[in-house]
Amino acid sequence: MSQAFAAVKAGEESLLCRSYSRYPVAVVRGKGARLWDVDGKEYVDLLAGIAVTALGHCNDEVNAALTAQAEKLWHVSNLFYQNEQLELARVLLSTSHHNKAFFCNSGAEANEACIKLARRYMRKIKQRDAYEIITLDGCFHGRTLGALAATGRENLSDGFTPLPEGFKQVPACDLEAMKAAITPATAAVLVEVVQGEGGVVPLCGDYLRQLEALCRERDVLFMCDEVQAGLCRTGKFWAFQNYGLTPDAICIAKSLANGLPMGAILATDAVACGFEAGSHATTFGGGALVSGVATKVVEILLRDNLADNAANLGAHVKREMAAMQDRLPGKIKEVRGMGLMIGIELAVDGKPVWEELLRRGYICNLSHGVTLRLLPALNIDKADLDSFMQTLEDILSGITA
Repeated sequence: MSQAFAAVKAGEESLLCRSYSRYPVAVVRGKGARLWDVDGKEYVDLLAGIAVTALGHCNDEVNAALTAQAEKLWHVSNLFYQNEQLELARVLLSTSHHNKAFFCNSGAEANEACIKLARRYMRKIKQRDAYEIITLDGCFHGRTLGALAATGRENLSDGFTPLPEGFKQVPACDLEAMKAAITPATAAVLVEVVQGEGGVVPLCGDYLRQLEALCRERDVLFMCDEVQAGLCRTGKFWAFQNYGLTPDAICIAKSLANGLPMGAILATDAVACGFEAGSHATTFGGGALVSGVATKVVEILLRDNLADNAANLGAHVKREMAAMQDRLPGKIKEVRGMGLMIGIELAVDGKPVWEELLRRGYICNLSHGVTLRLLPALNIDKADLDSFMQTLEDILSGITA
């Protein structure tokens, strides 16, 4: 441990609440798909702030948009009309079948907004006392109390109970279980097309289409959490578009402003009627500064066809990893994902593999102790992905099964 790193670590322990298990890296600078620590060591960043810096660190065009907006207007609250919000809404809504947007600050807030919208829509528009939200085992929808209740994981809610009522979880990909779970009290079903925190687990397209059809049949809302999988990451602009789904509302965040705190929901006209003036609000959501930056981010995602790029690079990684799996029997259990949202489930203990990757200058995430999760910038060079895979193969080759 260097003196520079030790000083940062000591400052953390004395000044901050201990709510994070940090990686042993103190980052001071980033550019593109590269990060540098306090000792000057360079890393290939395959995590991108957990699917946040989709255009890379300190993107020049995004920096320019930030600077221009910072010199024009930062914040006036949502008591005022603001063109920046309208410009962002127009470009976002052009990517989907939805008609209305609501801006907030994070993925958890976006999920909370969708939950509130579903309940209020049922009670005020449909005139039904339906409030229950059904989610799937293995999901993750955020850390606020409502989002924790939607997530339903005991390890995350330990010490925070009682959680809000009106949530239930059913097994993923079990349509019969969902049929049994939906009752007259059900307002909505909320799903992730790809369960990111669950270990990068894509749900079956047939199941999702049947689930949406069931929601239509039972007259409950069908909503998708696109916080991690949306905005081109899975090879389509939105993950639900991979399967031809038409959710009533979606939650988005993470890469929307390439690192500034930004979330949103998109909803159809019919469902958006559930909100009216005063029914839901946020002080900072959709402020001029973050909206101006987010507009530029979405414009670049569209202009540079980064959904197609993610699809092509992701397919390349999966092909190469499948070949590696054949070359290294007993080392890799499964490679799964969509686009540049990839999980490499190892058949060996993942922690020493992850630690050695970090030592050699590659940053990724370790999920559930066995799955290496890759969420790189969508404009990452293919050579960076290839060097990672070569390094991974070298590490795995040296492990005795």
